Amino acid sequence: MKFTETQLKGAYVIEVEPIPDERGFFARSWCQKEFAEHGLNPNLVQCNISFNLKKGTLRGMHYQAEPHGEVKLVRCTMGAVYDVIIDLRSESPTFKQWVGVNLTADNRKMLYIPEGMAHGFQTVVDNTEVFYQMSEFYHSESATGLRWDDPEFKIEWLIKQDLVISEKDKFYPLVERNNQSICR
Repeated sequence: MKFTETQLKGAYVIEVEPIPDERGFFARSWCQKEFAEHGLNPNLVQCNISFNLKKGTLRGMHYQAEPHGEVKLVRCTMGAVYDVIIDLRSESPTFKQWVGVNLTADNRKMLYIPEGMAHGFQTVVDNTEVFYQMSEFYHSESATGLRWDDPEFKIEWLIKQDLVISEKDKFYPLVERNNQSICR
C-alpha cells in the first residue's frame, strides 16, 4: 500500500498496489502491521456500509466526541464520492482547515481519518456505496456533527444544487453563531 499524507496532519490517502496477472490483479487494502508502521491506529472494531441512491447525496459533517473519538478508514466500493474532512483538533496547525479527496470504485483510494476530524461526503454519481472501518464502536450520545455549509469552513462542494441531505445534517448548528466548541 502507498500512504500519502494530506495537508491535514495524520490524515492519509492510501492507495492499493495491484499485482496484475492474466486474471486481473491482487492487492492488499488493509494490513495492521503496515498501518502501525506508519504511526496510524491499527485497531479497527466496526465496519459500516452507506448506500446512496442519488447523485448529490451529501452526508456529514460527522464525528464522535471524546471520549469516544474514532479513526475512520473510508473507501468507495461502488460509484464515486467527493470525501471531505475538517480538522477539529485545536492544537493542530491545520485547525478548522479541510481537505477533499475523490474516492471512486475505479481508483480504489482510501482515506484514513484520524480522531478529531469531522467527515462527510457527497456522491457524484447515482448508486454509490461507501465502506467504513472504525476504531471505536458507535456511541449514540457522542455522535454529533457540524453544518456541511458552515461559512466558518468554506467547503467547496462539487455539486451545489438538487442536494439530498437528511434533516439532521441540514440543521446542525453553525460553529460561530452558537460558539459551539469543536475542540477536543
